[in-house]
Amino acid sequence: MTSLPASTERKLGLVIDLDTCVGCHACVVSCKGWNTENYGAPLSDQDPYGADPTGTFLNRVHSYEVQPETGPAQLFHFPKSCLHCEDAPCVTVCPTGASYKRAEDGIVLVNESACIGCGLCAWACPYGARELDAAEGVMKKCTLCVDRIYNDNLPEEDRLPACVRTCPAGARHFGDLGDPDSDVSRLVVERGGFDLMPEQGTKPVNKYLPPRPKDGWEGQVDVLAPFLAPVAEEPKGFLGWLDRALGALPGGDRP
Repeated sequence: MTSLPASTERKLGLVIDLDTCVGCHACVVSCKGWNTENYGAPLSDQDPYGADPTGTFLNRVHSYEVQPETGPAQLFHFPKSCLHCEDAPCVTVCPTGASYKRAEDGIVLVNESACIGCGLCAWACPYGARELDAAEGVMKKCTLCVDRIYNDNLPEEDRLPACVRTCPAGARHFGDLGDPDSDVSRLVVERGGFDLMPEQGTKPVNKYLPPRPKDGWEGQVDVLAPFLAPVAEEPKGFLGWLDRALGALPGGDRP
């Protein structure tokens, strides 16, 4: 059972603006391109031009149409990737220590040379943020472009995750969410940023900003509220039991 750091010096993560995202998938394409050519094993595709194409992606955009009781239907785009949780269950279930959380910045990474492709981390992640690369047999996930943000060979303006640097709508923001005075932390406070599925108890670092009401579309923010509200006060059901059971194992460090 892999241990989590008691605390991290920083909490690097993303703030995603659901009001600004237009669902163009530029972040998906840039993520695929950068992570295929740089950090770790390439992100493979299987039969990409055939009848049943599959592939490995670290960032995906889901689109949902919501029909309110009154007024027009509204389309929302929901980008999703690893949330670099403070209490990351993908780390604590890893039997080899391949999945780990860095104490210096809070980024969750995978040591691919130690990964045996067992899939336990993908099973434990409540957000579906991990993918097993079929060609390499190792688990892949968002790295916050750790090979970009610390790369002194890049111009300073490029030392951002590829998805943030590429977003044409400015819907993605990157910074230290552990610093209350950082731009991203202030943005979360000003816009009422929220956690995804807080009832899972994972304490995701990444935050989402709710849509703003549009002129003439009264109550637009309320349209999403029922879908974003926590479904429980604390982890429950099978995942809650699993979390407690793993914490009770010898060497477990979870309450």
